[in-house]
Amino acid sequence: MVILLLGGSASGKSGWAEGFAAALARQNGGPLLYLATMAAEDEESRRRVLRHRELRSGKGFTTVERATGLAGLELPSGAAVLVEDLGNLCANELFAPEGGGEQAVLLGLEHLRRRAAHLVLVGNEVFSDGENRSGGTADHLRLLARTQAACAAWAEAAGTVICGIPLWRKRPAESWFEELVKEAEPE
Repeated sequence: MVILLLGGSASGKSGWAEGFAAALARQNGGPLLYLATMAAEDEESRRRVLRHRELRSGKGFTTVERATGLAGLELPSGAAVLVEDLGNLCANELFAPEGGGEQAVLLGLEHLRRRAAHLVLVGNEVFSDGENRSGGTADHLRLLARTQAACAAWAEAAGTVICGIPLWRKRPAESWFEELVKEAEPE
């Protein structure tokens, strides 16, 4: 199963994503991976990485830090993979010296989709502020929007988390999905 969760900063999307990934791993009996895409290159980003590690401590995740090149990532069989987050991944592939641009983003996510038993993707709110961007920022936001649209197209469930509440744009109608949502709800 592929689940895409979008939302603004501090919306609760990460808590939901962790809950979904953990619930899917329990159901499947496979390993639970947290694919961290942030390249921690300054003090603030290193603090954010530490905070996220602390928040998921004891939840059963094996963390894999990979800022670029997801197409070359080996996954254990039956893995439930949480990708945190698409905004960082797009920025890294666009701007890092080792980045491969848009093609690397899409090939990497397609690789994960084909190899993971379950894939939970965390994305970002884009273009909601009405600001007109230019240059590299505009390139990044456009790539992120295209990437999230592609992920939504092949996801079984896609929604936006607002104030801790997921609003589903796409989801299975079956009752098992309702049970999964209950199991995944953050504490």
